[in-house]
Amino acid sequence: MLRLLALVLLLANGMYYAWGNGYLLPLGFGPVQQREPQRLAQQIEPDSVKLISPQEFKRIEEQVKADREPKECLQAGPFDDAQSTVLRQALGDALPVGSWQLDEEHVAARWIIYMGKYAGAEALAKKRSEVVAMGIKTESLENAALEPGFSLGGFDTKADADAALARLSARGLHTARVVQEREALQDYQLKLPAVNAALKAKLTDLRGPLAGKSLHACN
Repeated sequence: MLRLLALVLLLANGMYYAWGNGYLLPLGFGPVQQREPQRLAQQIEPDSVKLISPQEFKRIEEQVKADREPKECLQAGPFDDAQSTVLRQALGDALPVGSWQLDEEHVAARWIIYMGKYAGAEALAKKRSEVVAMGIKTESLENAALEPGFSLGGFDTKADADAALARLSARGLHTARVVQEREALQDYQLKLPAVNAALKAKLTDLRGPLAGKSLHACN
């Protein structure tokens, strides 16, 4: 009898050991597993902790505050090569890196069908009225050197302008001619994509380098 009892106790201890160590989990038996992996992920790693000075903390605080302020996009231009050189230097001295960009743009040559020059405003108005009476649309000039006069249309190439002039000549207009109103050129546009109050205060230092160009809302 004692031998049987000892055997039962031995088997019971073996079963409990197997149960407690999870050996019976594949059979659906075992203690409830207490696991909270999210707590491990939340643990602070001492090696990653960095102490900062009060000055650094203030700088970060001011940066966060500035990032939360309302911002607007401003632009100005165009600027030629000489103006852009002066402006680029002034921007680098006055504004933070990354707060501005000076984009290069290609401006195509412009050819026009030109009427002019006339003796004065009266002669100009008379000729414009005659052309309008023929059903031909007139346009103002962009090049002051061609005043007093007017344009009958602008074109990117001389060939297109010559072809349009030939069509007008067929309609009885014989005093117009093709001229180049503007040469092809490279210019630059200033863009300030995120202007807050602090940055706007610094823009007063750029009045000279802006060469008379005003800042306005981005298109």
